Amino acid sequence: MENTRKLWLGLAALLIASFAVLLWAGGEIFRAAPPIPERVVDATGATVYTRHDIERGRQVWQSMGGMQLGSIWGHGGYVAPDWSADWLHREAVAMLDQWARAEGSAGYERLSAERQAALRGRLQAQFRRNTYDASNGVITLTRERVVALSNVAAHYESLFGNDPATAKLREAYAMKEGTVPDAANRRSLTAFFWWTAWAAGTERPGAGNVATEAGTASKQVTYTNNWPSEPLLGNTPPPSMWVWSAFSVLFLIAGIGLLGWHHARTHARGEKPHAIPASDPMAALRVTPSMRATAKYFWVVLALFLVQILLGAMTAHYQVEGQQAYGFALSDILPYSITRTWHTQLAVFWIAVAWLGTGLYIAPAMSGHEPRFQRFGVNALWVCLLVIVVGAFAGQWLAVMQKLGLDLNFWWGHQGWEYADMGRFWQWFLFVGLLLWLTLVGRALWPVLRGPRTDTKAIVALLFLSTVCIGLFFGAALMWGEHTHISEVEYWRWWLVHLWVEGFFEVFATAVMALIFTRLGLVEAKSATTAVLFATIIFMTGGVLGTLHHLYFVGTPTAVVALGASFSALEVVPLAYIGFEAYHTFKLGKAVPWMARYRWPILFFVAVSFWNLVGAGLFGFLINPPLSLYYMQGLNLTPLHGHTALFGVYGMLGIALMLFCMRGLRGQMAWDTRALKVAFWCFNIGLSLMALLTLLPLGIMQLLAAIEHGYAYARSAEFMQRPIVDMLVWMRVPGDTIFSVGALALAWFMFRLWVAPKRLPVAEGVTDREG
Repeated sequence: MENTRKLWLGLAALLIASFAVLLWAGGEIFRAAPPIPERVVDATGATVYTRHDIERGRQVWQSMGGMQLGSIWGHGGYVAPDWSADWLHREAVAMLDQWARAEGSAGYERLSAERQAALRGRLQAQFRRNTYDASNGVITLTRERVVALSNVAAHYESLFGNDPATAKLREAYAMKEGTVPDAANRRSLTAFFWWTAWAAGTERPGAGNVATEAGTASKQVTYTNNWPSEPLLGNTPPPSMWVWSAFSVLFLIAGIGLLGWHHARTHARGEKPHAIPASDPMAALRVTPSMRATAKYFWVVLALFLVQILLGAMTAHYQVEGQQAYGFALSDILPYSITRTWHTQLAVFWIAVAWLGTGLYIAPAMSGHEPRFQRFGVNALWVCLLVIVVGAFAGQWLAVMQKLGLDLNFWWGHQGWEYADMGRFWQWFLFVGLLLWLTLVGRALWPVLRGPRTDTKAIVALLFLSTVCIGLFFGAALMWGEHTHISEVEYWRWWLVHLWVEGFFEVFATAVMALIFTRLGLVEAKSATTAVLFATIIFMTGGVLGTLHHLYFVGTPTAVVALGASFSALEVVPLAYIGFEAYHTFKLGKAVPWMARYRWPILFFVAVSFWNLVGAGLFGFLINPPLSLYYMQGLNLTPLHGHTALFGVYGMLGIALMLFCMRGLRGQMAWDTRALKVAFWCFNIGLSLMALLTLLPLGIMQLLAAIEHGYAYARSAEFMQRPIVDMLVWMRVPGDTIFSVGALALAWFMFRLWVAPKRLPVAEGVTDREG
């Protein structure tokens, strides 16, 4: 008991310290964020852009899908270019060509190497010099740069309209015709893109002021820490990126060593003998009305999962045909930015619904308490979730089709932030729904929480606390407004994406799995409590401050980069030993004959451990160090990590929890598990093929291109329309097809189990039929 108390105190101290540092880092990011000027003027004082133009342009960008169509500062989609890097490169080329023509040459590329080097030096001096005047909020540009800016703006105004001159490029970028039909809005859009490029190419005042031996100041870093890589402007990784990338590797090795020592030390003690029940303790579980009502949640899970796969196939196909699907003008009805929006959001939705349903099922199952009106609450929350999905998606479609209007978009349409795309009204609605979920789970667990001390009380308490955090931390999505600085939005957005999903859902899952195994009598409750608390401490040590590794290039000072590099490395430490968890889980699945009833939920738990190591661990650390992410952010190595971690870990876990709940809901029914066997292997094989045949090789090709030629080239149509890229995209078909077969097999299993079940014989120990 004393050991458990120390773990609770350690967890509390860790969370207090971690969030204090995270909030301090947020303050530093807000302070160092690139300024939004009141006016952008030329040398004569004539206005080029105003703050209103930039802010209006951001509204236009958000309404057309924002991060779902290309990216900003590396965050977003992968088919269209990163608009910040693309603008920066195009403006630099326009300046060089302008100067070359003034010298009588046909263009920059026709000059001698010596003259090219001279013009690049001139370009870097002009672009990197910060001309922002904080006293009046004005940025002053040279005449040559205003001319170059105007040329690039004209290109973008053509591209986002329906000009035939840029039709081929729109197709390459998977953009629909007339993406932004209003000419004034297109001009405002160029102001926003220009500002994001300006921040990426302009030095932050006071950064990197270190004297060299010659007595001159060393080159400073831009507001985005010299991101993106752009040879023409001298944008290269600053020294801090190299230093903290090296230290992140050291922290990883040290953390693995310490955890290995702890495992060896505790493992040597051996486990106390534990008597496993001769029969399934859950077989006689009384299924309450509210528990039975959770079945509809899992039907929604399957429906959303199947639709998500369909939208994923459409989104992937856009990378090949651009605006069509096998000759059908699909972009006129469902543009790429919509299919990608719905695909990414449905991934979060169906996984979250699986976990919400599990929480509502597991709470009365563990406590044996059915509060009044609990079933009504479960049903009401289910209806609310359906309304949120349908309403949010309808608003997003209207926004992207430019039918909603900019004034209504923020509240009802498309916010444009990846994974946080819903309009603000729907975010508030979902927040209220999560508070309802928290209330329903909490009131069912309350008899255990307020009752006498038991061996499982600490695990139940941790489950409840993770439920509280899941409910409350979604509130991070409500921390920004329509015109909040993009650096501040990114800070809070990653609170939502990283902390909410990768942090507290992880704790919730750990606690649920521990409760399941203790309730089945497979693990001693006291040992499980200690293990869960220790695992939570290990996960949260790197998890909270690891949030900062998403924020290296959004106006972040070096101190925040250092923290992100150090603690994101520690996120991988527990995953390095995830194999022990997998082996232990697999052993539990074979401990007694009656555990055959839980074979497939157990195997899905084992798959979670595997993909935790590969998807979250190996592929995650591949891109997490600052130097790696400098080149890899927004390339196909990012979705390599995203797909294998999101589905491989959280998706597989959602399916495992769903199957466990179905075992209780349909406990006396015979399970013909042949379809489950097909689903399990199709999911794992399909995901592996998707990663190894397409995302990994394509990502490596882009990485080499970014290192050699710059980031803009690695994301350009010139690179992405090469035949080998088309071939790699088509190579997704086998993996995607196998994966889809798995989803259909899972749906068929659930349908047969519920619609055409077979009752088990009364005799104890009867196992499921295996195919």
